[in-house]
Amino acid sequence: MTDDVLTAQHAFDTAELRADTDRLDALLADDFLSIGEQGYVLDKRQWIARHVDFRFISVDTSEIDVRRYDRTAIVRSVQHTRATWLGTPMALTVRVSHVWIQQADGWKLAAVQFSSLAAG
Repeated sequence: MTDDVLTAQHAFDTAELRADTDRLDALLADDFLSIGEQGYVLDKRQWIARHVDFRFISVDTSEIDVRRYDRTAIVRSVQHTRATWLGTPMALTVRVSHVWIQQADGWKLAAVQFSSLAAG
């Protein structure tokens, strides 16, 4: 069943949009790593701290695909994002892979990787 994974993904997406750093701290695995669309790497602390300078305006998600492997799940999608970085508007279209792991206290996001797509 993938409903529980999609519930965790939705909780993460909502926390990102709201810059809910407490909720993000609860959802991210302690050893979380993100690889950005230009190759930079952020750990859990850096990911959460980026909300000081980065604000989402909107995120439209399509092409959602969930693959579950025992206590691991991969959620792939395409995101069309409008945001601001240090007050400067930006728009991104990326393919995203979220890697979720099931732990004793629920699903935790272990990794995210972004790949840039042509805007359109």
